[in-house]
Amino acid sequence: MTESNCAITYSAKDYKSETKPVWCPGCGDYSVLSSITKAFADLNLEPHKTSVVSGIGCSSRIPAYTTTYGFHTIHGRALVVGAGLKLARPDMTVLVAGGDGDGFSIGGNHFLHACRRNVDMTYVVMDNRVYGMTKGQPSPTTEPDWDASAMAPPGGTGMTPFNPLAIALAAGANFVARCFSGDPNGTAAVIAEAIKHPGFSFVAVMSPCITFREEQREWKNVVRPSPVDSTTDAAQAAKRLMTDDGFNMGILYRGARVPYSPKGAGQATIGDLEAEFAL
Repeated sequence: MTESNCAITYSAKDYKSETKPVWCPGCGDYSVLSSITKAFADLNLEPHKTSVVSGIGCSSRIPAYTTTYGFHTIHGRALVVGAGLKLARPDMTVLVAGGDGDGFSIGGNHFLHACRRNVDMTYVVMDNRVYGMTKGQPSPTTEPDWDASAMAPPGGTGMTPFNPLAIALAAGANFVARCFSGDPNGTAAVIAEAIKHPGFSFVAVMSPCITFREEQREWKNVVRPSPVDSTTDAAQAAKRLMTDDGFNMGILYRGARVPYSPKGAGQATIGDLEAEFAL
């Protein structure tokens, strides 16, 4: 952190706490953490006006590894807490971090309605297509034929994987992007753009779990920049998301919806939040 002409300039390390990450060696979440702190530094966000909210899972440890305000919530409920925080404190930058199990399984319904509600916050999901914290069960995004000793029945789930980007777009997310943890600078740039973009921004990050999905080491050989530019046309974005192979990286959609705010504007009250979220 440097101070010049009474203005403070932050570096990525200023957002990293003294708590050391305890992820498995080779986990992609190390790079995602680096990308998040770099994005914060690129935007020169004030730590006391920034918050990282998470649910449960390997990736949800991130609030403890930052110096911003943090909230480690219960399983699948991070988006609800993040939205409540942003509505109560619209001056805060709110980033919600989680994984494919937390976000798309137990938190799937909240994901849909967070996209639909379009509160001005950013959701970064580290997708490794497996429940790593509970030793390797399939998640909603796991391939139907992926076999593992932790799953039943043997031979794979046989179910169509959840397509979070297409679903986010259909549900009303205002910004949709896909990144790869093996490109931390590119991921940081996209996260910074997501934070700047008004409304609900969704960034899916392919983050390998080589402990339980060793074959994901090969992702580095198949990911590539998107062959087409970002679009503001939801129909064009939907066609792209429903026809690509899942390895095109970059900003895939930028919407122009007005971010949600409680009726009457200004700070939300507890009554507003109870009414809006049916608490």
